[in-house]
Amino acid sequence: MGRTPAALIALACSIGLLLVACGNNRLPEPDADAAAPGTGGPRVGVILPDTATSARWAHFDQPMLQAALRREGLTPIVQNAQGDAQKFAQIADGMLSQRVQVLIIAAPSGDAGATVEQKADRLGVPVIDYDRLNVGGSADYYVSFDHEKVGELQARALATAMRDKPGGQVIEIGGATTDHNATLVHHGQSAELGPRYAAGELKLASSRFVDGWDNQAGGRVFEQLLTANGGRVDGVLAANDGLASAVITVLQKYGLAGAVPVTGQDMTVDGLRAILQGYQSSTVFKPIRDEASVTAALAAALARGDTAAADALAQQRTPDPVGGREVKSVLLPPQLITRENIKSVLGPADVRAEEICGGELASTCRQLGIA
Repeated sequence: MGRTPAALIALACSIGLLLVACGNNRLPEPDADAAAPGTGGPRVGVILPDTATSARWAHFDQPMLQAALRREGLTPIVQNAQGDAQKFAQIADGMLSQRVQVLIIAAPSGDAGATVEQKADRLGVPVIDYDRLNVGGSADYYVSFDHEKVGELQARALATAMRDKPGGQVIEIGGATTDHNATLVHHGQSAELGPRYAAGELKLASSRFVDGWDNQAGGRVFEQLLTANGGRVDGVLAANDGLASAVITVLQKYGLAGAVPVTGQDMTVDGLRAILQGYQSSTVFKPIRDEASVTAALAAALARGDTAAADALAQQRTPDPVGGREVKSVLLPPQLITRENIKSVLGPADVRAEEICGGELASTCRQLGIA
């Protein structure tokens, strides 16, 4: 696998390619579809997947990528596909016609991403898969987080939260099957919980993936599974904070919220508040600023035609099970967040205490030492 993510960041800093790696996940909210003003440097196209499934894409990734690319002397052109594969393809065609020198994509689906990569490849435009690997595609590089580790952290946290419920029944609510990340997260979850299910420590009541990471659909799916299980559930393995929120809404309807641990991912403000309220047991923090900074460093190297510098950054390898190849990668480490360590990430993540401690949560925050 090459060097560790920490070593990769240190290497990038040492050669002057990575200017910021502080794990900051907070910037002013942008217009989700607005393109960044030019800097006069090489043009880099960025296509993000949507604004509905997670707050991260518009609130965190877009402004952080814009800032990181500008620091590298590049001209970012950023647009959002709003979950529409056809719109994603149209945006990509427009960017390629503008002769962007590098394309950075987080596609609504792997198939949509792979199709765009074929077009870019024919035009000699290097592509970086951002956050999501497009299996069967031809991207030159991949920057993301260790999503199997994300799944392991979620599963381990759920098992810990259910330690006083031997044989407790678990319902699993996963992300979109068209997103390889959801598959990787599930692999990590299964590696951790599979042996516990086999040993009878916990019982898998049901497991379902949710198309498009659709939160409303996730709530409906969970309610159906809960009803089919006679209204019983002792723990919910939810793949991200949005799905966790939908699950919690259903649990509130049945008077179970707070009694049933629920996992999450993305460390959203809503997720953190749900943890403080006692409705969600954990989330997973992924420092998007680091992800954006490494991606910008790769883009700058590729825009210069310096593949040696790009390869020096991306020394890990990620298997593409469809394409039968290994993609040069940077996989950053995630961090589990629970009630006990929320305070520790408020500074580095720059989520302000007042965002999560308002109203009825003020006394809870004081008890936890959150000012």
